[in-house]
Amino acid sequence: MQDDSFNASEPARDSAGAADTPDTENVRELSAIPSVEVISRAAVMLMSAAAERLGLADEDPDSSPLRDLDEARRLITALAGLVTASGEYLGLHAAPLRDGLQSLQKAFREASAVPDAPGQGPGEKYTGPVY
Repeated sequence: MQDDSFNASEPARDSAGAADTPDTENVRELSAIPSVEVISRAAVMLMSAAAERLGLADEDPDSSPLRDLDEARRLITALAGLVTASGEYLGLHAAPLRDGLQSLQKAFREASAVPDAPGQGPGEKYTGPVY
């Protein structure tokens, strides 16, 4: 399934107002995308990447060839920073993103052979302890 939400109904225009080539006629200008959409898309990308690095995309996460807890930690921390810093701008998108972040933090804690102390897990310096 292809995500066409970046596509616009009208062709993109250059500074002179002429239509771009057919290859780019359905691409929206970055300036036309609302900030909440940019932030939400970045958060969803970080969330998806972290879930894959935790092995959650496989039937058995413990034996997933994609599992890399060091990478997952970095992605979850980046997600926590983004969600925390932009929470006031996200409106109705904030709660689902916080819930997803907390689920990833809990999954990381469960996946770790030696779990971090409360408040020391990925992103917990931004979100507070996750149990």
